[in-house]
Amino acid sequence: MPNSDNLDEIKINPDNYPEQKIIKNKELSMWEAMIPVIALIGMLAYNVFVYGDDSLSGSNQFILLLGASVAAMVGFRNKVTYKIMIEEIAENVKSTTGAILILLMVGALAGTWLISGIIPSMIYYGLQILNPTIFLAASLIICAIISIATGSSWATSATVGIALVGIGETLGISMGMTAGAVLSGAYFGDKMSPMSDTTNLAPAMAGAELFSHIKYMAMTTVPTILITLLFFVILGLTIDTTGAADTSQMLTDINKSFNISGWLFIVPITVIILIIKKTSPLIALLIGALLGGVFALIFQPEVVAQVAGEEALTFNTAYKGVMNALTVDVAVATENEALADLFTAGGMSGMLGTIWLIICAMVFGGVMDAIGALAKISSFMLNLFHSIFGLFASTVFTCVGLNFTASDQYLAIVVPGKMYAKAFKDKGLAPENLSRTLEDAGTVTSVLIPWNTCGAYQAGVLGVPVVDYAFYAMFNWLSPFMTLLFAAFNIKIKQLKEK
Repeated sequence: MPNSDNLDEIKINPDNYPEQKIIKNKELSMWEAMIPVIALIGMLAYNVFVYGDDSLSGSNQFILLLGASVAAMVGFRNKVTYKIMIEEIAENVKSTTGAILILLMVGALAGTWLISGIIPSMIYYGLQILNPTIFLAASLIICAIISIATGSSWATSATVGIALVGIGETLGISMGMTAGAVLSGAYFGDKMSPMSDTTNLAPAMAGAELFSHIKYMAMTTVPTILITLLFFVILGLTIDTTGAADTSQMLTDINKSFNISGWLFIVPITVIILIIKKTSPLIALLIGALLGGVFALIFQPEVVAQVAGEEALTFNTAYKGVMNALTVDVAVATENEALADLFTAGGMSGMLGTIWLIICAMVFGGVMDAIGALAKISSFMLNLFHSIFGLFASTVFTCVGLNFTASDQYLAIVVPGKMYAKAFKDKGLAPENLSRTLEDAGTVTSVLIPWNTCGAYQAGVLGVPVVDYAFYAMFNWLSPFMTLLFAAFNIKIKQLKEK
Protein backbone atom coordinates (compact mmCIF):
# COMPACT_ATOMS: atom_id res chain seq x y z
CA MET A 1 0.00 0.00 0.00
CA PRO A 2 1.16 3.60 -0.51
CA ASN A 3 3.62 5.12 1.94
CA SER A 4 4.96 8.64 2.47
CA ASP A 5 6.47 10.59 5.36
CA ASN A 6 3.47 12.90 5.49
CA LEU A 7 0.82 10.18 5.20
CA ASP A 8 -0.54 7.98 7.99
CA GLU A 9 -2.80 5.03 7.22
CA ILE A 10 -5.57 3.67 9.41
CA LYS A 11 -6.41 0.19 8.17
CA ILE A 12 -9.85 -1.20 8.85
CA ASN A 13 -10.50 -4.91 8.53
CA PRO A 14 -13.94 -5.85 9.85
CA ASP A 15 -14.77 -9.49 9.26
CA ASN A 16 -16.30 -10.27 5.89
CA TYR A 17 -15.63 -6.81 4.48
CA PRO A 18 -12.95 -5.67 2.05
CA GLU A 19 -10.11 -3.66 3.57
CA GLN A 20 -10.88 0.03 3.83
CA LYS A 21 -8.34 2.68 4.76
CA ILE A 22 -8.37 6.32 5.71
CA ILE A 23 -5.30 8.32 4.74
CA LYS A 24 -4.34 11.32 6.85
CA ASN A 25 -2.21 13.98 5.17
CA LYS A 26 -0.51 16.18 7.77
CA GLU A 27 0.33 18.90 5.23
CA LEU A 28 -3.18 19.36 3.79
CA SER A 29 -5.24 22.28 5.11
CA MET A 30 -9.00 22.28 5.40
CA TRP A 31 -9.54 24.87 2.69
CA GLU A 32 -7.32 22.84 0.33
CA ALA A 33 -9.39 19.70 1.08
CA MET A 34 -12.55 21.60 0.15
CA ILE A 35 -11.24 22.97 -3.17
CA PRO A 36 -12.07 19.79 -5.17
CA VAL A 37 -15.51 19.56 -3.52
CA ILE A 38 -16.39 23.17 -4.31
CA ALA A 39 -15.08 22.79 -7.86
CA LEU A 40 -17.08 19.59 -8.37
CA ILE A 41 -20.31 21.15 -7.06
CA GLY A 42 -19.90 24.18 -9.30
CA MET A 43 -19.12 22.16 -12.43
CA LEU A 44 -21.93 19.66 -11.82
CA ALA A 45 -24.44 22.45 -11.19
CA TYR A 46 -23.56 24.16 -14.46
CA ASN A 47 -23.52 20.88 -16.35
CA VAL A 48 -26.99 19.91 -15.09
CA PHE A 49 -28.21 23.42 -15.99
CA VAL A 50 -26.97 22.93 -19.58
CA TYR A 51 -27.89 19.26 -20.12
CA GLY A 52 -30.82 18.73 -17.75
CA ASP A 53 -31.86 15.08 -17.54
CA ASP A 54 -29.29 14.17 -20.21
CA SER A 55 -26.39 15.09 -17.92
CA LEU A 56 -25.95 11.43 -16.91
CA SER A 57 -25.49 10.39 -20.54
CA GLY A 58 -21.79 11.16 -20.27
CA SER A 59 -21.11 14.78 -19.39
CA ASN A 60 -21.45 14.25 -15.61
CA GLN A 61 -19.00 11.38 -15.87
CA PHE A 62 -16.39 13.67 -17.40
CA ILE A 63 -17.10 16.34 -14.78
CA LEU A 64 -16.21 13.77 -12.09
CA LEU A 65 -12.88 13.21 -13.86
CA LEU A 66 -12.31 16.97 -13.96
CA GLY A 67 -13.05 17.09 -10.22
CA ALA A 68 -10.49 14.32 -9.72
CA SER A 69 -7.99 16.40 -11.72
CA VAL A 70 -8.53 19.36 -9.39
CA ALA A 71 -8.00 17.06 -6.38
CA ALA A 72 -4.83 15.69 -7.99
CA MET A 73 -3.41 19.20 -8.41
CA VAL A 74 -4.08 19.87 -4.73
CA GLY A 75 -2.35 16.58 -3.94
CA PHE A 76 0.73 17.37 -6.03
CA ARG A 77 1.04 20.69 -4.18
CA ASN A 78 1.05 18.74 -0.90
CA LYS A 79 3.69 16.14 -1.89
CA VAL A 80 1.29 13.31 -2.75
CA THR A 81 2.72 11.31 -5.62
CA TYR A 82 0.96 10.20 -8.78
CA LYS A 83 1.67 6.58 -7.83
CA ILE A 84 -0.21 6.90 -4.53
CA MET A 85 -3.23 8.43 -6.29
CA ILE A 86 -3.33 5.69 -8.92
CA GLU A 87 -3.08 2.99 -6.24
CA GLU A 88 -5.97 4.53 -4.33
CA ILE A 89 -8.05 4.80 -7.49
CA ALA A 90 -7.30 1.14 -8.21
CA GLU A 91 -8.42 0.17 -4.70
CA ASN A 92 -11.62 2.16 -5.10
CA VAL A 93 -12.45 0.71 -8.50
CA LYS A 94 -11.61 -2.77 -7.20
CA SER A 95 -14.13 -2.32 -4.39
CA THR A 96 -16.89 -1.83 -6.98
CA THR A 97 -16.14 -5.05 -8.88
CA GLY A 98 -19.07 -6.87 -7.31
CA ALA A 99 -21.45 -3.98 -7.97
CA ILE A 100 -20.38 -3.77 -11.63
CA LEU A 101 -20.88 -7.49 -12.18
CA ILE A 102 -24.26 -7.35 -10.44
CA LEU A 103 -25.28 -4.46 -12.71
CA LEU A 104 -24.38 -6.51 -15.79
CA MET A 105 -26.40 -9.45 -14.45
CA VAL A 106 -29.37 -7.17 -13.71
CA GLY A 107 -29.30 -5.97 -17.31
CA ALA A 108 -29.18 -9.55 -18.56
CA LEU A 109 -31.98 -10.57 -16.20
CA ALA A 110 -34.21 -7.69 -17.30
CA GLY A 111 -33.77 -8.75 -20.94
CA THR A 112 -34.72 -12.41 -20.48
CA TRP A 113 -37.49 -11.56 -18.00
CA LEU A 114 -39.00 -9.36 -20.69
CA ILE A 115 -38.94 -11.85 -23.58
CA SER A 116 -40.04 -14.71 -21.30
CA GLY A 117 -43.13 -12.73 -20.29
CA ILE A 118 -42.20 -12.59 -16.59
CA ILE A 119 -42.28 -8.79 -16.32
CA PRO A 120 -45.37 -8.49 -18.59
CA SER A 121 -47.10 -11.12 -16.39
CA MET A 122 -46.22 -9.15 -13.25
CA ILE A 123 -47.71 -6.06 -14.88
CA TYR A 124 -50.75 -8.01 -16.12
CA TYR A 125 -51.68 -9.42 -12.72
CA GLY A 126 -50.58 -6.29 -10.90
CA LEU A 127 -52.97 -4.15 -12.93
CA GLN A 128 -55.85 -6.30 -11.74
CA ILE A 129 -54.82 -6.29 -8.07
CA LEU A 130 -53.24 -2.88 -7.47
CA ASN A 131 -55.51 0.05 -8.22
CA PRO A 132 -54.07 3.60 -8.30
CA THR A 133 -55.42 4.52 -4.85
CA ILE A 134 -53.46 1.88 -2.91
CA PHE A 135 -50.67 1.28 -5.40
CA LEU A 136 -47.93 3.48 -3.92
CA ALA A 137 -48.52 2.37 -0.33
CA ALA A 138 -48.72 -1.28 -1.42
CA SER A 139 -45.47 -0.91 -3.40
CA LEU A 140 -43.70 0.38 -0.29
CA ILE A 141 -44.98 -2.49 1.87
CA ILE A 142 -44.17 -5.16 -0.74
CA CYS A 143 -40.60 -3.90 -1.18
CA ALA A 144 -40.08 -3.57 2.59
CA ILE A 145 -41.11 -7.20 3.18
CA ILE A 146 -38.92 -8.55 0.36
CA SER A 147 -35.94 -6.44 1.41
CA ILE A 148 -36.17 -7.62 5.03
CA ALA A 149 -36.31 -11.21 3.79
CA THR A 150 -33.40 -10.83 1.36
CA GLY A 151 -31.33 -8.22 3.17
CA SER A 152 -30.75 -6.44 -0.13
CA SER A 153 -32.29 -3.24 -1.44
CA TRP A 154 -30.47 -3.86 -4.73
CA ALA A 155 -32.04 -7.29 -5.25
CA THR A 156 -35.48 -5.90 -4.35
CA SER A 157 -35.33 -3.08 -6.90
CA ALA A 158 -33.88 -5.40 -9.56
CA THR A 159 -36.79 -7.84 -9.26
CA VAL A 160 -40.15 -6.53 -8.02
CA GLY A 161 -39.02 -2.91 -8.27
CA ILE A 162 -38.74 -3.04 -12.05
CA ALA A 163 -42.20 -4.60 -12.34
CA LEU A 164 -43.80 -2.09 -9.95
CA VAL A 165 -42.43 0.87 -11.90
CA GLY A 166 -43.93 -0.65 -15.04
CA ILE A 167 -47.29 -1.25 -13.38
CA GLY A 168 -47.35 2.29 -12.03
CA GLU A 169 -46.63 3.75 -15.46
CA THR A 170 -49.53 1.86 -17.00
CA LEU A 171 -51.79 3.16 -14.22
CA GLY A 172 -50.77 6.70 -15.10
CA ILE A 173 -48.67 7.17 -11.96
CA SER A 174 -45.40 9.10 -12.20
CA MET A 175 -42.37 6.82 -12.46
CA GLY A 176 -40.63 9.07 -9.91
CA MET A 177 -43.41 8.47 -7.37
CA THR A 178 -43.30 4.72 -7.83
CA ALA A 179 -39.50 4.60 -7.67
CA GLY A 180 -39.63 6.68 -4.48
CA ALA A 181 -42.08 4.21 -2.90
CA VAL A 182 -40.00 1.23 -4.05
CA LEU A 183 -36.75 2.65 -2.67
CA SER A 184 -38.34 3.79 0.59
CA GLY A 185 -39.56 0.27 1.27
CA ALA A 186 -36.39 -1.38 -0.03
CA TYR A 187 -34.06 0.70 2.14
CA PHE A 188 -36.25 0.28 5.22
CA GLY A 189 -35.96 -3.48 4.80
CA ASP A 190 -32.24 -3.23 4.04
CA LYS A 191 -31.66 -1.29 7.28
CA MET A 192 -33.70 -3.63 9.48
CA SER A 193 -32.56 -6.97 8.06
CA PRO A 194 -29.80 -8.84 9.95
CA MET A 195 -28.71 -10.24 6.57
CA SER A 196 -27.90 -6.80 5.16
CA ASP A 197 -24.23 -5.97 4.67
CA THR A 198 -24.57 -2.35 5.87
CA THR A 199 -26.60 -3.45 8.90
CA ASN A 200 -23.67 -5.65 9.89
CA LEU A 201 -21.00 -3.12 8.93
CA ALA A 202 -22.34 -0.19 11.00
CA PRO A 203 -22.21 -1.94 14.41
CA ALA A 204 -18.85 -3.48 13.48
CA MET A 205 -17.44 0.02 12.98
CA ALA A 206 -19.07 1.48 16.11
CA GLY A 207 -18.36 -1.46 18.42
CA ALA A 208 -22.01 -2.44 18.94
CA GLU A 209 -23.73 -5.82 18.85
CA LEU A 210 -25.81 -6.60 15.75
CA PHE A 211 -29.25 -7.26 17.26
CA SER A 212 -28.86 -4.54 19.85
CA HIS A 213 -28.09 -2.21 16.93
CA ILE A 214 -31.21 -3.30 15.01
CA LYS A 215 -33.43 -2.93 18.10
CA TYR A 216 -32.04 0.53 18.86
CA MET A 217 -32.25 1.59 15.21
CA ALA A 218 -35.95 0.67 15.12
CA MET A 219 -36.67 3.64 17.41
CA THR A 220 -35.91 6.12 14.62
CA THR A 221 -36.57 3.87 11.63
CA VAL A 222 -40.13 2.74 12.45
CA PRO A 223 -41.52 6.29 12.95
CA THR A 224 -39.80 7.35 9.71
CA ILE A 225 -41.33 4.53 7.66
CA LEU A 226 -44.78 5.15 9.20
CA ILE A 227 -44.61 8.84 8.19
CA THR A 228 -43.50 7.77 4.73
CA LEU A 229 -46.33 5.24 4.45
CA LEU A 230 -48.86 7.89 5.50
CA PHE A 231 -47.43 10.22 2.87
CA PHE A 232 -47.95 7.64 0.12
CA VAL A 233 -51.47 6.79 1.37
CA ILE A 234 -52.44 10.48 1.15
CA LEU A 235 -50.66 10.85 -2.18
CA GLY A 236 -52.57 7.85 -3.56
CA LEU A 237 -55.86 9.45 -2.55
CA THR A 238 -55.03 12.77 -4.22
CA ILE A 239 -53.18 11.94 -7.45
CA ASP A 240 -55.12 12.19 -10.69
CA THR A 241 -54.50 9.07 -12.76
CA THR A 242 -55.65 8.16 -16.25
CA GLY A 243 -54.50 4.55 -16.28
CA ALA A 244 -57.56 3.04 -14.61
CA ALA A 245 -59.80 3.72 -17.58
CA ASP A 246 -57.34 2.09 -19.98
CA THR A 247 -56.63 -0.99 -17.90
CA SER A 248 -58.92 -3.26 -19.91
CA GLN A 249 -57.24 -2.31 -23.19
CA MET A 250 -53.83 -2.66 -21.58
CA LEU A 251 -54.62 -6.20 -20.44
CA THR A 252 -55.83 -7.11 -23.93
CA ASP A 253 -52.69 -5.73 -25.58
CA ILE A 254 -50.38 -7.51 -23.13
CA ASN A 255 -52.19 -10.75 -23.90
CA LYS A 256 -51.72 -10.16 -27.62
CA SER A 257 -47.95 -9.87 -27.27
CA PHE A 258 -47.26 -12.55 -24.65
CA ASN A 259 -48.60 -15.86 -23.35
CA ILE A 260 -49.41 -14.81 -19.79
CA SER A 261 -49.09 -17.57 -17.19
CA GLY A 262 -48.74 -17.85 -13.44
CA TRP A 263 -46.05 -20.52 -13.99
CA LEU A 264 -43.68 -17.75 -15.03
CA PHE A 265 -43.50 -16.60 -11.41
CA ILE A 266 -41.41 -19.69 -10.65
CA VAL A 267 -38.38 -17.74 -11.86
CA PRO A 268 -38.59 -14.63 -9.59
CA ILE A 269 -39.65 -16.79 -6.64
CA THR A 270 -36.57 -18.97 -7.23
CA VAL A 271 -34.30 -15.90 -7.26
CA ILE A 272 -35.81 -14.54 -4.03
CA ILE A 273 -35.45 -17.95 -2.32
CA LEU A 274 -31.82 -18.17 -3.42
CA ILE A 275 -31.06 -14.76 -1.92
CA ILE A 276 -32.92 -15.61 1.32
CA LYS A 277 -30.77 -18.76 1.50
CA LYS A 278 -27.73 -16.42 1.41
CA THR A 279 -26.71 -17.35 -2.11
CA SER A 280 -24.46 -14.69 -3.59
CA PRO A 281 -26.65 -12.06 -5.31
CA LEU A 282 -24.44 -12.34 -8.39
CA ILE A 283 -25.06 -16.08 -8.66
CA ALA A 284 -28.77 -15.69 -7.90
CA LEU A 285 -29.19 -13.06 -10.61
CA LEU A 286 -27.21 -15.14 -13.12
CA ILE A 287 -29.45 -18.14 -12.43
CA GLY A 288 -32.50 -15.87 -12.76
CA ALA A 289 -31.29 -14.54 -16.11
CA LEU A 290 -30.61 -18.03 -17.48
CA LEU A 291 -33.93 -19.39 -16.19
CA GLY A 292 -35.61 -16.43 -17.88
CA GLY A 293 -34.07 -17.53 -21.17
CA VAL A 294 -35.27 -21.12 -20.68
CA PHE A 295 -38.82 -20.00 -19.84
CA ALA A 296 -38.78 -17.69 -22.86
CA LEU A 297 -38.19 -20.68 -25.12
CA ILE A 298 -40.97 -22.63 -23.40
CA PHE A 299 -43.66 -19.95 -23.10
CA GLN A 300 -42.76 -17.30 -25.72
CA PRO A 301 -41.17 -19.04 -28.77
CA GLU A 302 -42.67 -16.47 -31.17
CA VAL A 303 -41.24 -13.57 -29.14
CA VAL A 304 -37.79 -15.18 -29.11
CA ALA A 305 -37.90 -15.58 -32.90
CA GLN A 306 -39.03 -11.96 -33.27
CA VAL A 307 -36.17 -10.70 -31.12
CA ALA A 308 -33.76 -12.73 -33.23
CA GLY A 309 -35.15 -11.11 -36.39
CA GLU A 310 -36.52 -14.39 -37.77
CA GLU A 311 -40.00 -15.78 -38.43
CA ALA A 312 -39.52 -19.35 -37.22
CA LEU A 313 -37.82 -20.70 -34.10
CA THR A 314 -34.81 -22.92 -34.80
CA PHE A 315 -31.86 -23.82 -32.62
CA ASN A 316 -29.80 -20.96 -34.05
CA THR A 317 -32.74 -18.55 -33.78
CA ALA A 318 -33.36 -19.58 -30.18
CA TYR A 319 -29.69 -19.03 -29.31
CA LYS A 320 -29.60 -15.66 -31.03
CA GLY A 321 -32.87 -14.43 -29.49
CA VAL A 322 -31.91 -15.31 -25.91
CA MET A 323 -28.38 -13.99 -26.37
CA ASN A 324 -29.72 -10.69 -27.76
CA ALA A 325 -31.99 -10.31 -24.72
CA LEU A 326 -29.06 -10.96 -22.40
CA THR A 327 -26.67 -8.52 -24.02
CA VAL A 328 -28.20 -5.79 -26.21
CA ASP A 329 -31.32 -3.66 -26.73
CA VAL A 330 -34.44 -5.67 -27.55
CA ALA A 331 -38.03 -4.64 -28.12
CA VAL A 332 -41.23 -6.69 -28.36
CA ALA A 333 -43.73 -5.41 -30.92
CA THR A 334 -46.99 -3.93 -29.63
CA GLU A 335 -49.65 -1.66 -31.10
CA ASN A 336 -50.14 0.09 -27.77
CA GLU A 337 -47.83 3.10 -27.51
CA ALA A 338 -48.18 3.18 -23.73
CA LEU A 339 -46.65 -0.31 -23.55
CA ALA A 340 -43.85 0.33 -26.04
CA ASP A 341 -41.37 1.55 -23.40
CA LEU A 342 -42.29 -1.29 -21.04
CA PHE A 343 -41.68 -3.85 -23.77
CA THR A 344 -38.05 -2.80 -24.28
CA ALA A 345 -34.92 -3.83 -22.39
CA GLY A 346 -31.26 -2.90 -22.75
CA GLY A 347 -29.56 -6.11 -21.68
CA MET A 348 -26.05 -5.81 -20.30
CA SER A 349 -25.26 -3.00 -22.74
CA GLY A 350 -28.00 -0.92 -21.15
CA MET A 351 -26.02 -0.85 -17.89
CA LEU A 352 -22.76 0.41 -19.39
CA GLY A 353 -23.66 4.07 -18.82
CA THR A 354 -24.22 3.39 -15.12
CA ILE A 355 -20.97 1.43 -14.88
CA TRP A 356 -19.17 4.32 -16.58
CA LEU A 357 -20.58 6.70 -13.97
CA ILE A 358 -19.52 4.45 -11.07
CA ILE A 359 -15.95 4.14 -12.37
CA CYS A 360 -15.61 7.91 -12.79
CA ALA A 361 -17.04 8.47 -9.29
CA MET A 362 -14.51 6.02 -7.87
CA VAL A 363 -11.70 7.93 -9.60
CA PHE A 364 -12.78 11.13 -7.83
CA GLY A 365 -13.23 9.35 -4.48
CA GLY A 366 -9.88 7.59 -4.84
CA VAL A 367 -7.95 10.80 -5.44
CA MET A 368 -9.78 12.54 -2.58
CA ASP A 369 -8.79 9.68 -0.28
CA ALA A 370 -5.19 9.60 -1.55
CA ILE A 371 -4.56 13.30 -0.88
CA GLY A 372 -6.03 13.00 2.62
CA ALA A 373 -9.04 15.21 1.88
CA LEU A 374 -11.62 12.74 3.24
CA ALA A 375 -9.80 12.43 6.56
CA LYS A 376 -9.28 16.20 6.80
CA ILE A 377 -12.97 16.99 6.19
CA SER A 378 -14.04 14.36 8.74
CA SER A 379 -11.60 15.65 11.36
CA PHE A 380 -12.80 19.20 10.82
CA MET A 381 -16.41 18.14 11.32
CA LEU A 382 -15.46 16.25 14.49
CA ASN A 383 -13.88 19.36 16.02
CA LEU A 384 -16.67 21.68 14.89
CA PHE A 385 -19.20 20.71 17.56
CA HIS A 386 -18.71 20.08 21.27
CA SER A 387 -22.23 19.32 22.58
CA ILE A 388 -23.89 15.91 22.37
CA PHE A 389 -26.31 17.19 19.72
CA GLY A 390 -23.34 18.69 17.87
CA LEU A 391 -21.63 15.30 17.87
CA PHE A 392 -24.71 13.67 16.30
CA ALA A 393 -25.00 16.52 13.78
CA SER A 394 -21.33 16.27 12.89
CA THR A 395 -21.69 12.53 12.27
CA VAL A 396 -24.75 13.05 10.07
CA PHE A 397 -23.08 15.78 8.01
CA THR A 398 -19.92 13.69 7.62
CA CYS A 399 -21.87 10.63 6.42
CA VAL A 400 -23.86 12.65 3.89
CA GLY A 401 -20.75 14.55 2.81
CA LEU A 402 -18.80 11.34 2.22
CA ASN A 403 -21.68 9.90 0.21
CA PHE A 404 -21.38 13.04 -1.89
CA THR A 405 -17.58 13.19 -2.20
CA ALA A 406 -16.43 9.56 -1.89
CA SER A 407 -19.45 8.29 -3.88
CA ASP A 408 -19.71 5.11 -1.84
CA GLN A 409 -22.01 4.21 1.06
CA TYR A 410 -19.46 1.86 2.63
CA LEU A 411 -16.93 4.68 3.02
CA ALA A 412 -19.76 6.83 4.40
CA ILE A 413 -20.11 4.23 7.18
CA VAL A 414 -16.48 3.18 7.66
CA VAL A 415 -14.78 6.61 7.84
CA PRO A 416 -17.15 8.29 10.35
CA GLY A 417 -17.49 5.01 12.26
CA LYS A 418 -13.77 4.86 13.00
CA MET A 419 -13.29 8.59 13.50
CA TYR A 420 -16.25 9.22 15.82
CA ALA A 421 -16.17 6.04 17.95
CA LYS A 422 -13.89 7.54 20.62
CA ALA A 423 -15.83 10.84 20.67
CA PHE A 424 -19.11 9.03 21.41
CA LYS A 425 -17.40 7.01 24.14
CA ASP A 426 -15.87 10.15 25.67
CA LYS A 427 -19.36 11.69 25.86
CA GLY A 428 -20.58 8.63 27.75
CA LEU A 429 -22.75 7.46 24.83
CA ALA A 430 -23.32 3.80 24.01
CA PRO A 431 -21.95 2.61 20.64
CA GLU A 432 -25.52 1.97 19.42
CA ASN A 433 -25.93 5.74 19.13
CA LEU A 434 -23.13 5.89 16.58
CA SER A 435 -24.12 2.73 14.68
CA ARG A 436 -27.72 3.97 14.39
CA THR A 437 -26.58 7.38 13.13
CA LEU A 438 -24.26 5.76 10.58
CA GLU A 439 -27.24 3.88 9.13
CA ASP A 440 -29.71 6.78 9.37
CA ALA A 441 -27.33 9.13 7.55
CA GLY A 442 -24.87 6.95 5.65
CA THR A 443 -26.79 3.95 4.32
CA VAL A 444 -29.99 5.58 3.15
CA THR A 445 -28.79 8.91 1.70
CA SER A 446 -26.45 7.22 -0.79
CA VAL A 447 -29.35 6.60 -3.16
CA LEU A 448 -30.14 10.34 -3.35
CA ILE A 449 -26.84 11.26 -5.05
CA PRO A 450 -26.68 10.57 -8.82
CA TRP A 451 -22.94 9.79 -8.95
CA ASN A 452 -22.91 7.66 -5.81
CA THR A 453 -22.71 3.94 -6.58
CA CYS A 454 -26.17 3.39 -5.04
CA GLY A 455 -27.81 6.34 -6.79
CA ALA A 456 -26.29 5.32 -10.12
CA TYR A 457 -27.33 1.70 -9.63
CA GLN A 458 -30.94 2.38 -8.66
CA ALA A 459 -31.42 4.96 -11.43
CA GLY A 460 -30.02 2.52 -13.97
CA VAL A 461 -32.04 -0.47 -12.78
CA LEU A 462 -35.38 1.31 -12.36
CA GLY A 463 -34.90 3.53 -15.41
CA VAL A 464 -35.76 6.63 -13.37
CA PRO A 465 -33.26 9.51 -12.90
CA VAL A 466 -32.33 10.33 -9.31
CA VAL A 467 -33.70 13.87 -9.67
CA ASP A 468 -37.11 12.39 -10.54
CA TYR A 469 -37.42 10.09 -7.52
CA ALA A 470 -35.33 11.95 -4.88
CA PHE A 471 -38.25 13.89 -3.36
CA TYR A 472 -40.54 10.85 -3.27
CA ALA A 473 -37.87 8.66 -1.61
CA MET A 474 -39.10 10.25 1.60
CA PHE A 475 -37.79 7.54 3.91
CA ASN A 476 -34.27 8.10 2.63
CA TRP A 477 -34.04 11.85 3.17
CA LEU A 478 -36.23 11.93 6.27
CA SER A 479 -34.07 9.40 8.18
CA PRO A 480 -31.14 11.74 8.99
CA PHE A 481 -33.59 14.43 10.17
CA MET A 482 -35.26 11.89 12.45
CA THR A 483 -31.98 10.90 14.09
CA LEU A 484 -31.17 14.60 14.64
CA LEU A 485 -34.62 15.16 16.13
CA PHE A 486 -34.07 12.36 18.64
CA ALA A 487 -30.67 13.80 19.54
CA ALA A 488 -31.98 17.35 19.91
CA PHE A 489 -34.72 16.32 22.36
CA ASN A 490 -32.64 13.60 24.05
CA ILE A 491 -35.10 10.87 23.03
CA LYS A 492 -33.80 7.33 23.57
CA ILE A 493 -30.14 8.36 23.75
CA LYS A 494 -28.52 5.32 25.30
CA GLN A 495 -25.75 5.93 27.84
CA LEU A 496 -22.73 3.76 28.49
CA LYS A 497 -23.15 1.48 31.48
CA GLU A 498 -20.56 2.01 34.18
CA LYS A 499 -18.68 -1.14 35.09
